[in-house]
Amino acid sequence: MKKIDKKILVTQVGSAIGRKYNQEQTLIGLGLNKLHKKRILLDTPSIRGMVNKVKHLVIVEEVK
Repeated sequence: MKKIDKKILVTQVGSAIGRKYNQEQTLIGLGLNKLHKKRILLDTPSIRGMVNKVKHLVIVEEVK
Protein backbone atom coordinates (compact mmCIF):
# COMPACT_ATOMS: atom_id res chain seq x y z
CA MET A 1 0.00 0.00 0.00
CA LYS A 2 1.42 3.40 -0.99
CA LYS A 3 1.41 6.18 1.56
CA ILE A 4 -0.28 9.37 0.35
CA ASP A 5 2.20 12.23 0.64
CA LYS A 6 0.93 15.37 2.33
CA LYS A 7 1.71 18.67 0.66
CA ILE A 8 1.87 22.23 1.90
CA LEU A 9 1.52 25.55 0.09
CA VAL A 10 4.19 28.02 1.19
CA THR A 11 3.76 31.70 0.27
CA GLN A 12 6.46 34.32 0.87
CA VAL A 13 4.99 37.43 2.48
CA GLY A 14 8.12 39.04 3.94
CA SER A 15 11.21 40.38 2.22
CA ALA A 16 14.64 38.77 2.58
CA ILE A 17 16.32 42.18 2.37
CA GLY A 18 18.20 42.93 5.57
CA ARG A 19 17.75 39.40 6.93
CA LYS A 20 20.50 37.09 8.06
CA TYR A 21 22.34 35.23 5.31
CA ASN A 22 21.06 31.83 6.44
CA GLN A 23 17.44 33.03 6.28
CA GLU A 24 17.96 34.28 2.72
CA GLN A 25 19.49 30.94 1.75
CA THR A 26 16.63 29.05 3.41
CA LEU A 27 14.10 30.97 1.29
CA ILE A 28 16.10 30.14 -1.83
CA GLY A 29 16.21 26.49 -0.74
CA LEU A 30 12.42 26.51 -0.48
CA GLY A 31 12.21 27.96 -4.00
CA LEU A 32 11.09 31.37 -2.81
CA ASN A 33 12.92 34.57 -3.73
CA LYS A 34 10.26 37.21 -4.40
CA LEU A 35 7.28 38.47 -2.44
CA HIS A 36 4.00 36.62 -2.96
CA LYS A 37 5.71 33.70 -4.72
CA LYS A 38 4.07 30.36 -3.92
CA ARG A 39 5.41 26.82 -3.89
CA ILE A 40 3.74 23.49 -3.24
CA LEU A 41 6.16 21.27 -1.31
CA LEU A 42 6.06 17.83 0.30
CA ASP A 43 5.37 17.96 4.02
CA THR A 44 8.59 16.37 5.29
CA PRO A 45 10.49 17.03 8.52
CA SER A 46 13.32 18.74 6.62
CA ILE A 47 10.92 21.09 4.78
CA ARG A 48 9.07 21.82 8.03
CA GLY A 49 12.40 22.70 9.66
CA MET A 50 13.22 25.11 6.86
CA VAL A 51 9.75 26.69 7.05
CA ASN A 52 10.09 27.02 10.83
CA LYS A 53 13.37 28.89 10.36
CA VAL A 54 11.66 31.58 8.25
CA LYS A 55 8.15 31.36 9.74
CA HIS A 56 8.02 35.15 10.11
CA LEU A 57 8.45 35.54 6.34
CA VAL A 58 6.05 32.88 5.03
CA ILE A 59 2.46 31.63 5.30
CA VAL A 60 1.88 27.87 5.30
CA GLU A 61 -1.35 26.19 4.21
CA GLU A 62 -2.20 22.51 3.81
CA VAL A 63 -3.07 21.33 0.31
CA LYS A 64 -5.88 18.79 0.01
